[in-house]
Amino acid sequence: MSEIALEYCGEWFYPNDEGTIDVGRDGDLAIDDNPYLHRQFLRVLQDSGIWWLVNRGSRISATVSDAVGGVQSWLAPGTRLPVVFPTTTVVFTAGPTTYELGLRLTGAPYQEIRSDDPVGGATTIGAVGFSTGQKQVIVALAEAILRRDGTGLSEIPSTADAAARLGLPVTTFNRKLDTVCDKLDRIGVKGLRGGPRSLATNRRARLVEYAVASRLVTADDLHLLDDKDGSSCA
Repeated sequence: MSEIALEYCGEWFYPNDEGTIDVGRDGDLAIDDNPYLHRQFLRVLQDSGIWWLVNRGSRISATVSDAVGGVQSWLAPGTRLPVVFPTTTVVFTAGPTTYELGLRLTGAPYQEIRSDDPVGGATTIGAVGFSTGQKQVIVALAEAILRRDGTGLSEIPSTADAAARLGLPVTTFNRKLDTVCDKLDRIGVKGLRGGPRSLATNRRARLVEYAVASRLVTADDLHLLDDKDGSSCA
């Protein structure tokens, strides 16, 4: 029999008497009083012997991945996903704040497979390569969550603040951000474009969620923020 637990900010939560774990402004895990967060957002439940993560909200999506970022899904409002790995990461954004939860499943039917990252050259995910300058843009936006040091929430900087962090004009930063989002959109990453020719208004939040959950950027990449020469690269 598999058993599940949810971790947030170092605190562990287990199924209640009804066999569920509810997450939101109210519930077993009442995260905080963020008005952008649904009162009832996520629910962990068991059905037909399988544990599921359910999005009970109407506006917020969550990014769900295995421990090594090799498998990732976008959990849209009104949908659910099976929890099948020993460790699952859940990242979502409500207003300006990004949250990260962890699920631990004993007796999981699948195991993560780790592979070594290639040494040298541009960062590649799937068939997409990123220059140092493009990766710096991602790290600048994700800096707070990469430095979270045990906390489960962080603030996403404005475009102007992220550009200033890299010593770039906002127009240059936005051009690099456009390129990063276009590359990821072409390989099927959802939520980075609002339509055929328009970028999504919350693309910074979605990019941070994807980059952190997929391990496209990690705390080991924070040194890039001090490499001002690389920020001039496309």
